[in-house]
Amino acid sequence: MNNNNQQKRGFGWAFYIANTMEIFERLAWYGFFAVSSVYMTTPIEQGGVGFNDAQRGAVQGIIPFFLYLLPVLTGALADRYGYKKLFTISFIIMAPSYYFLGQVTDFNSFFIILMLVALGAACFKPVVVGTISRSTNDNNRGLGFGIFYTMVNLGGFIGPLVAGYMRAISWDAVFIMSAVWILLNFIPLLFYRETSPEKQTSTRLRDVLQQAQQVLGNSRFALLLFTCVIILMAAGVSWLNYTQAFLFIALWLGLNWLWDKVISAKKSEQWHLQPVRVSNRNFAMYLAVLTGFWTVYNQLFYTLPLFIRDYIDTQDLVTLLAYFGQATVDFFAYVDSAALSDKLHQMAQHYSTSGALTTDQLEAIRLELVHLKVSVPISDIALLMAKIQSGQLHFGIEQAQQLTSQWLKYRQVNPEYLINLDFAAIVLFQILVSLKCQRFKVISVLISGLVITACAFLVLLLMSAGLLMTQLGGLTIITVILLIAFGEMLTSPKSQEYVASIAPKDSAAMFMGYYFVSMALGFLFAGFLSGWSYGYLVKELQQPELMWLLFGTIALITGLGFYCLSRCNQN
Repeated sequence: MNNNNQQKRGFGWAFYIANTMEIFERLAWYGFFAVSSVYMTTPIEQGGVGFNDAQRGAVQGIIPFFLYLLPVLTGALADRYGYKKLFTISFIIMAPSYYFLGQVTDFNSFFIILMLVALGAACFKPVVVGTISRSTNDNNRGLGFGIFYTMVNLGGFIGPLVAGYMRAISWDAVFIMSAVWILLNFIPLLFYRETSPEKQTSTRLRDVLQQAQQVLGNSRFALLLFTCVIILMAAGVSWLNYTQAFLFIALWLGLNWLWDKVISAKKSEQWHLQPVRVSNRNFAMYLAVLTGFWTVYNQLFYTLPLFIRDYIDTQDLVTLLAYFGQATVDFFAYVDSAALSDKLHQMAQHYSTSGALTTDQLEAIRLELVHLKVSVPISDIALLMAKIQSGQLHFGIEQAQQLTSQWLKYRQVNPEYLINLDFAAIVLFQILVSLKCQRFKVISVLISGLVITACAFLVLLLMSAGLLMTQLGGLTIITVILLIAFGEMLTSPKSQEYVASIAPKDSAAMFMGYYFVSMALGFLFAGFLSGWSYGYLVKELQQPELMWLLFGTIALITGLGFYCLSRCNQN
């Protein structure tokens, strides 16, 4: 039976192998990604790496930025050298990188190793999508990519569950598990065969760059944009402050404007003498606006887990879980009693002779304890310290163990389990939501998705300002996560559909390849904004409502941007 007849009847063997490998790769990535904010800000003595918020934001912004840009180049390499070779290279890079990621604690080593993970993932992404594309035809392509998208979210759903269980053992176990998921991919890879080797192309890097000029803009435009991004990255890693960064960006833009006015010639064949040119203004503006959506959506993974850990009391959910037995509580709200007891004893010894503690010191103690998954009220901490310092309580190891048993009532649900509801909602409702949205205009659905996302941040703003019941913190956070999930279900699929409506009909596929530029920029801005806003607005100014106002405003401005784009395209 020839390959064409097989494709008419079904997807082919390579399709199912690719989907299997996609699940394992997503298990590895989201097993780390869902807990990355918590891990990076957890002190070294408790198994984390102890980064500050600026360092965390830099890692979460810069690494995914390159992860979503590199497939443009690695896809060309896959076309030239074969999909199976790129699959093999990606797994060889990712498996040891995930393991060593859990073995380092300094910023530079962590950054470099995570960049290797991103390189491996960038090799994997285009070949798995390319395999799905090759294994489907016009009759079954919609179903094929629907199955693939479900597998992505299935891996995204299971990965954090496994990671949450593994970090109850140790943080090292989380990274070992991610490495194991990648190693398992070598098994299906043994049975993988190139789906269309006779049609394999030999795409050169020059062709990729020429395509980029056709879709986005000329070399001057690329240099202009990339230099601005590099300056922002320098601010993200604290080589510059943001005031200096924006000053340098303004200076760079001014120099380019002056160069265009004085020196550039429109018909020059030398790239540096050509004026800055945007090839498709509608598409470039669309990517710029869409960047706003990815910036706010990624706060679900970057900022919300930290906010849940540090400031949200999820006791209402722990009480609900207790109806299903203690084993359920121990799974979703695990507390290492021995580690908590040791920490309490150390803190008692440290503060026993320090004098009366200030409110800021008491808050610092509370934030230390949340890393051990208990959210103890400041009043309880103040009472304990007062008794210890006054000599009313001799706080030895036995007393620390007794207090640990009492303070287990303040245990909290792991943030990654709550964030995981996003994937669960997508798996359960994405098809239904997509069917219901078919009769509406694409732009209307996009704007609706952004409004719903803004509503999620409004709920967080009201909660942070004390205008919502904090006794139902867990249920409120679930509401927020589901709002963000439904915003994504509306916006993410339709954002790809919108590309087809503004791209030239004979270049739609090529334009879709550059859709991920918006995701790359969105991750970059999401990381930097998360690090700055959480470190400054939340921790320093102690006004988290300002942070949620910022993200809600970005969501609404993005929705307004989509509306303006649609009106411009109609004229």
